[in-house]
Amino acid sequence: QVQLVESGGGLVQAGGSLRLSCAASGPTFSSYAMGWFRQAPGKEREFVAGISWGTWSAGSTRYADSVKGRATISRDNAKNTVYLQMNSLKLEDTAVYYCAGRPTIVVPTTISAYDSWGQGTQVTVSS
Repeated sequence: QVQLVESGGGLVQAGGSLRLSCAASGPTFSSYAMGWFRQAPGKEREFVAGISWGTWSAGSTRYADSVKGRATISRDNAKNTVYLQMNSLKLEDTAVYYCAGRPTIVVPTTISAYDSWGQGTQVTVSS
């Protein structure tokens, strides 16, 4: 497993942007598929975006319909970091965002598929 630490959350106005970062420790980060999930108050944790493993920064990506066109996931294997750029933020994007990882080629979208999790970072979108 890798250790994951998220950062970059905060308070942002609707329509604004935010970039979340997830720093991973461990020599095998490049072989991990990485995902971002979020959990709003009173709701279940849900998949937001994921990126496949890869030697270089490119990787195939998957997005939830709710963020498609507004979110971009990327990774920098040299820095052991995965990013989530969120634009045109909406009130309903308010949640705790979690980074997750799994040593697999494909990008899982289910919670149970991931075996490494960060502690989460709060994103609050205000009107």
